[in-house]
Amino acid sequence: MITTHTGNRDTSRFSFEFFPPKTEIGEQKLAEVHRELALLKPDFFSVTYGAGGSTRDGTRQAVMNIHQAGSAVAPHLSFGGSSEEDIRALLNFYKDAGISRLVALRGDVPSGTGGANSFYYANELIAFIRRETGDHFHIEVACYPEIHPKSESYDSDLFYFKQKVDAGANSALTQYFYNPDAYFYYVESCQAAGIDIPIVPGIMPISNYTNLARFSSSCGAEIPRWMRQRLQGYGDDAESIREFGIETVSRLCETLLQGGAPGLHFYTMNQADTVRSIWQNLNLSER
Repeated sequence: MITTHTGNRDTSRFSFEFFPPKTEIGEQKLAEVHRELALLKPDFFSVTYGAGGSTRDGTRQAVMNIHQAGSAVAPHLSFGGSSEEDIRALLNFYKDAGISRLVALRGDVPSGTGGANSFYYANELIAFIRRETGDHFHIEVACYPEIHPKSESYDSDLFYFKQKVDAGANSALTQYFYNPDAYFYYVESCQAAGIDIPIVPGIMPISNYTNLARFSSSCGAEIPRWMRQRLQGYGDDAESIREFGIETVSRLCETLLQGGAPGLHFYTMNQADTVRSIWQNLNLSER
């Protein structure tokens, strides 16, 4: 049996993820989306960090905008292409700003850097954060119920996850998935391996099948065959895809919460409508 929190609003935690906008129009849109989703009173927002630190400045600006608007926010931080000095400067900046949560990731190392990086694995980054800042930050890490696409095996994936936990991670956010059994089996496997931190399911709403299929193929997230067939059958009918996505993902979330998941982390893609509909279906404000 899984021995995590029950699906209760008093004990569960809910969060929303954004990516940093690249244009002024995008900044304005994100500010509006944040205002809408902040009304739902999530526990925190997170902001992604581009491959090789490519969005470092944009991430920092988006983080500060959310923070100054009064919301708890967790910057993503990865080491691809960054030196220890770069990471140390960011940690001190966020600490001085009063930010107390981070999402620490291995990230993608940009081509051409060779052996120039100080860190190669996420556990090394986590250990560095702990040496530099002690227990100031609550550190989130990534994990993969359907296994990271570059992992050699299921067991090796668990081994590397445990290294992150042993280095000082406080909780984990999963890659999105649509098969709840994959999550429940993964949590049981983690518990058997001595991993005892909360593992929060990552939730990807469905609004565009073509984009979802492309992204899922690259990140190793399986779209069950029955879902693929249904989504493909809608063709260009965007409204039917949206309605199907809301219903299907709402059922997935309810199953996860009833099964003991300690919360939900929504990958919003900087959109509010679909996430808000799922939230309302689950009556999360009442929980």
